[in-house]
Amino acid sequence: MAHDDQGPTTGITPHLTILGGQAAAAIDFYVAAFGAEERDRKPAPDGQRLIHAHLIVNGASLMLNDDFPEFTGLMAAPSAVTLHLAVDDADAWFDRALAAGASVRMPIADQFWGDRYGQVEDPFGHRWSIGGPARG
Repeated sequence: MAHDDQGPTTGITPHLTILGGQAAAAIDFYVAAFGAEERDRKPAPDGQRLIHAHLIVNGASLMLNDDFPEFTGLMAAPSAVTLHLAVDDADAWFDRALAAGASVRMPIADQFWGDRYGQVEDPFGHRWSIGGPARG
């Protein structure tokens, strides 16, 4: 996938809407939990919310913004989408996410399909699966 300073030029990029004006807090969480690198942040004209942010998480782009119910209507809770992180040390990533404030949805363990795998939910209601090589 080709990238430039603005993000990928091909492929698919997850774009999260963060409810309740918490996009800036979500960025802080993703930096602490997943080692995200902030590439871009654009405030909305009201100066209180973010209309756009671009992060790099584990080498891939993630975009997010605050919700704008005045333009799009009221948003429901996050959908049943799970974002997957394929990592070298699933336990380290899982533990870092918990330390940053995520909650366990599925405890990390060696799974029957051969991965070390677990799921967390971030403080903003989004699900993340974390998988890597099994411990053996």
